Amino acid sequence: MLAGAMSEARASSQPTVSPAQTPRIKSFHLGPGGFEVLASASPAMSLTLKPAAQCQFDQLSLGEVMLRLDPGETRIRTARSFTAWEGGGEYNVARGLRKCFGLRTAVCTAFVDNEVGHLIEDFIMQGGVATDFVQWREDDGIGRTVRNGLNFTERGFGVRGAVGVSDRGHTAASQLKPGDFDWDKIFGERGVRWFHTGGIFAALSETTAALTIEAVKTAKKHGTVVSYDLNYRPSLWRSIGGLTKARSVNREIAKHVDVMIGNEEDFTASLGFKVEGADENLSHLDTAAFKKMITEVVAKYQNFQVVATTLRKVISATTNDWSAICYADGQFHDSRVYPALEILDRVGGGDSFASGLIYGLLKTGNAAKAVNYGAAHGALAMTTPGDTSMATLKEVEKLMAGGSARVVR
Repeated sequence: MLAGAMSEARASSQPTVSPAQTPRIKSFHLGPGGFEVLASASPAMSLTLKPAAQCQFDQLSLGEVMLRLDPGETRIRTARSFTAWEGGGEYNVARGLRKCFGLRTAVCTAFVDNEVGHLIEDFIMQGGVATDFVQWREDDGIGRTVRNGLNFTERGFGVRGAVGVSDRGHTAASQLKPGDFDWDKIFGERGVRWFHTGGIFAALSETTAALTIEAVKTAKKHGTVVSYDLNYRPSLWRSIGGLTKARSVNREIAKHVDVMIGNEEDFTASLGFKVEGADENLSHLDTAAFKKMITEVVAKYQNFQVVATTLRKVISATTNDWSAICYADGQFHDSRVYPALEILDRVGGGDSFASGLIYGLLKTGNAAKAVNYGAAHGALAMTTPGDTSMATLKEVEKLMAGGSARVVR
């Protein structure tokens, strides 16, 4: 069962979004002579957004939210205190869209009904993300059968890379299964313009993989745009079938996705596409080769209306070259390049890119603008601690316009 109906007071606390003309992205086909416009393209091949006035939520995420424990400037193995945050790949997108961009967002997840679960819930509520669809599981007293996830994350510095140690076995979210959410009610009656989930949640268990497939199919049935971040994590897939299982699940999900997000490793591991010239450690990436791979991806999955990725060259843990590219409307769009970007905490940068990209597509329908919203938001998110963004829309748009880091007084 879904946890409680949204009260009128709760509904009024969410910002309103005035209906706008529905942005559409034309359909293209990869033919023998290159990309060709499909003049009589089916409406199903266009990125069509439901009117905001007909939906209770602009965006909904499905995923696990963990308690992140951050040792700050020291190491996990030597820490005597930790700063607590909330975080989760799919949730971070909803949080960024609400807190930075002011959209109405919610999360589908589950927690154990104990003090730790309610601490994570409190973080979510502070971020403004609606908790209408949070499910609660009875506490067994010691976490033998169900528990809340913990994520110990150190930021790294210079030659010492960031380290993440998750403690998420048998979590409430990992035990979610098909039938736990009334998707027809969520997407059909309450209304959602955009649904986002990803490969981290799908990899948590056999049941979360099945739930993800159930969710994306129902979202599409009700005309909700679906985005998916491949976010391949080999450690998560290892116990449920490894790379073979990852490809099987992600290829099925991909059939129902409109906006696919992922880096070169994600597309290779999760969908089986290769980037010419990329070595095993991805130490050098030819952007032209990556774009060539994306043309192969959209030829195979013609339901993809947008494909986007960040381009990160790691110079050190605290200095990265950062940019992004986006395919849409038969064209590639490159973001502004942020060379030698100084980084405080890289975790969550890709999720903040995704939320900026989604905002740009929802707000403008312009892929060139959207990829720049994403790159700027991701860059700013990595200048502050924690998984989630502390940036404002004004700061994002200033950076997009070429603004500097001069003091603001």
